[in-house]
Amino acid sequence: MIISLLIIALLSFSGLCLTYLFSRDETFLWRLSAGNIIGSAVFGIICFITANFFGFSLLTILISLVIALAPLLLLKNAGIKKQLKSEWQRGKDRNQGASFKKFLRLFYYIFFIVLFVAFFDRAMIVTQEGIFTGGSQNLGDLPFHLGAIFSFTDGNNFPPQNPSFAGAKFTYSFIADFLTACLMKFGASVQSAMFIQNVSWAFSLLVVLESLVKRVTGNKVAAKIAPFLLFFSGGLGFVWFLKDYWYGAHGFFDLLWNLPRDYTIGEKFRWGNSLVVLFITQRSLLFGMPLTLIVLGYLWRLLNFRFAEFSIHGGKNRRINDENPITKNATRHVSFSAFAIGLFAGLLPLIHAHSLVVLFVVSAFLFFFSLRNWKLWISFGIGVSVLAVPQLVWVLSGSATHTSEFIGWHFGWDARQDNIFWFWIKNTGIFIPLLITAIFMGFLPSKDAADGKAGKQDGNESSKHLQLPVYLLVFFLPFLFLFIVTNIMKFAPWEWDNIKILIYWFVGTIPLVALFLAWMWQKGRLFKGISIGCLLILTLSGALDVWRTVSGQIKYDIFDKDAVKIAELIKEKTDPQSLFLHAPTYNSAVVLSGRRSLMRYIGHLSSHGIDYKARESDLKRIYSGSATAGIFLKKHDIDYVLISPKETESLQVNEKFFKRFKLVFQVGKYRVYKVK
Repeated sequence: MIISLLIIALLSFSGLCLTYLFSRDETFLWRLSAGNIIGSAVFGIICFITANFFGFSLLTILISLVIALAPLLLLKNAGIKKQLKSEWQRGKDRNQGASFKKFLRLFYYIFFIVLFVAFFDRAMIVTQEGIFTGGSQNLGDLPFHLGAIFSFTDGNNFPPQNPSFAGAKFTYSFIADFLTACLMKFGASVQSAMFIQNVSWAFSLLVVLESLVKRVTGNKVAAKIAPFLLFFSGGLGFVWFLKDYWYGAHGFFDLLWNLPRDYTIGEKFRWGNSLVVLFITQRSLLFGMPLTLIVLGYLWRLLNFRFAEFSIHGGKNRRINDENPITKNATRHVSFSAFAIGLFAGLLPLIHAHSLVVLFVVSAFLFFFSLRNWKLWISFGIGVSVLAVPQLVWVLSGSATHTSEFIGWHFGWDARQDNIFWFWIKNTGIFIPLLITAIFMGFLPSKDAADGKAGKQDGNESSKHLQLPVYLLVFFLPFLFLFIVTNIMKFAPWEWDNIKILIYWFVGTIPLVALFLAWMWQKGRLFKGISIGCLLILTLSGALDVWRTVSGQIKYDIFDKDAVKIAELIKEKTDPQSLFLHAPTYNSAVVLSGRRSLMRYIGHLSSHGIDYKARESDLKRIYSGSATAGIFLKKHDIDYVLISPKETESLQVNEKFFKRFKLVFQVGKYRVYKVK
């Protein structure tokens, strides 16, 4: 774990240096948090390319790490060095001395760190009895990620084939899992590597989101509220919790320690709490979202760009015009910064492809409303294309994914039989009504109208009217578009997966809702109480589900001890490129071995747009020992067949047929036959 922490720290400082290429005025904490994401992303892509050419060894990882740490040389630049010292000193000065305000600031971050540690500690639980998860929605996702990770560490999966569907290209955004594999090569356990990454990425997301909301709204209180809205997101599920208490036999605190279900996801609710249904299950999103928000912060500047903020040299900002060579030089620096941030956005296809789609939509909207900065937009677009296009070409060529399965008309997202309006109120609570109210009130004419800045109130002052500039509405428009489109079309074979885009609608509109709550907080006692009440309603359901996880109320069995033991034997005694046949379940013991499978969980394959039916039919014929079973074994070039409780429970297994093959090893009810 210590080595993993050291590597993440080194990558964070390397990424910190890269932030000076596109951002002039930030805090040290933001740079370190953004650096954690950027440094890890750069290292992940470099190491993946290197591993494909030279193999995945400790040497190739070290070489890639050295290359990824090259940005540390930027500290030789006098301007960057001076700026870094200034930001470090400013951060120290802010925390020196004792005051209630400083205590609250420190407590704010400590609270979230403790939350992330307690929450992600439940993602994977390893005991002598096997492997478990404490996440209610992580039952299928954890094995999927473990299968990807072990395919790199133990399966020599380069160039990567889909470990769940052998022979097909691995088109899932896998860099998050690949980075875990890199840490494991340094001696970390898969459990500790995933834990450290998840906590550090979540904290980076917290800081980056807070900074973006502060920049967009100009309001410090809104910036502090925003992470609560994201990490404790939910709807009206707390009403059902109160019903369970009122009509149940348990006392209030007994019920809290024995929650019978989730209150943001299930049959009645589909939105889900972001931590419970997204960040613990979809590690690629947890990694990709902060990178996307970093880029969105820059795009916000392009929307209302007036000053040369991004020069990597010291000195005050200067207005850009064409009157003298100094401002022309500043313009060149800004063009370079747009190109640089484009390069970082171009890393997204293998990190989280849906985030790149979101950036494309947002960029198209903002470009239309800021045509005067077309040169900067072109620089940004070139930067994105340089890295994104080759990745997309590689991913899409030879893929088993049917892209036609990802686009189709589907009204109401996952509303099912619910009225669409009631569905969204039930799932997001008062979020949408508050959003509409904020927009309506924010653009009402007022005597003390703002002079172009959002939210005059910064935590110390209050305005009689909520004041929103036009460019804040423009920034909101692409996210509204995403909400509308994802409610009339599906962008994945399984319509629920639209949430990978819908979550950005939510994040993109959080600044407006947070600003409205902050404005009420700053108006007086009555409005302060209303603001607190609204925040509680918005977060109570999510808090219940998060509490259910962190309090250890969930412990789902994924792999029993015999499955773990047989997986170790498979690692030791079979070739890394061996092909296994087993039941199409999410938790086959083969997952832990890193070996390829003819096919795994149908739910994962269908959600990735893979046509699995022919293989499933062949698989069933083989296990049944039909007259053509031997033909299908040769057809798919299968090396080993696993027979375990998973197979005997879900398939018709002809034990007599498999006795003709060599039993290579057995642990309890787990048997592996060599059939080739």
